[in-house]
Amino acid sequence: MPLTFRKLHPQFAAEVSPMALRQVTDPETLLEIRAGMDEYALLVFRNQHFTDEEHLAFAQRLDGQLHTKTGISALQKSRLGNEALADVSNLNANGEVYQADDRKRMYGLGNRLWHTDASFQDPPGRYSMLFARVVPPVSADTEYADMRAAYDRLSDEMKAQLEGLRVHHSIAHSRHILGFEFSEVEQEILKGAIHPLIRTLPRTGRKSLYIAAHASKIIDWPLPEGRLLLLELIEHATRPECVYRHSWQVGDLVIYDNRATMHRARPYADTTYRRELRRVTSLDVEYDIEQAGAAPH
Repeated sequence: MPLTFRKLHPQFAAEVSPMALRQVTDPETLLEIRAGMDEYALLVFRNQHFTDEEHLAFAQRLDGQLHTKTGISALQKSRLGNEALADVSNLNANGEVYQADDRKRMYGLGNRLWHTDASFQDPPGRYSMLFARVVPPVSADTEYADMRAAYDRLSDEMKAQLEGLRVHHSIAHSRHILGFEFSEVEQEILKGAIHPLIRTLPRTGRKSLYIAAHASKIIDWPLPEGRLLLLELIEHATRPECVYRHSWQVGDLVIYDNRATMHRARPYADTTYRRELRRVTSLDVEYDIEQAGAAPH
């Protein structure tokens, strides 16, 4: 039976008809999901029941190679035992809620800034698949912004100004915004990557702003002017009417395209209530083709 998509926001985001994704292996359904991602950039699947292994296996079926350097995993091993499985939680290695001054909690607070996963790597991230295992009894939502629509809303003059610009992305930069300090060894590991400010999505040809809190500077621009422009673009892209806010339920799997969206976690009483989400992010393997100017496949 063909999938159905119910729009969750006027610009993007859709909830998909019920299905057990861990059992989806046929190429036709996987193609429909990819087509839905091309159109909506964010898809919500309710009532999933993944084990970690099933989560990883579905991500590979949907989008191939998986990222293993998406955040703090670049600095130290995950408690989950697989570097492709990002631990998006407020729990330490013993499964206990972080103390307020825990260094990992301080690092994780950077997720409350608008960002896109793994933009500080080369190649960056493409699809992220975020799965809710434990949801607190208070609001602990995630907000998303459509960066394709943000590009479309720019004036012709601004689009011309942005064309061809390149941006350095660094997770050390986004954490420095909040006062988080890295050692010299950590800073060397997290030295960042350079990407176009405007991305062209291969299968649709739509253009998208590729910015984030990780974006530290515009290459060949004076540093203050570049940062002011990046801040202006983030503000432009994240006006309240342009944002979809996802209220998590246990069993939700949210897939979002990092080339076409930004997101941020909203604050909650994270030193009181457990919250456990797990994320798998695929490698943007089409990125090298885009950079080289080759035709998309």
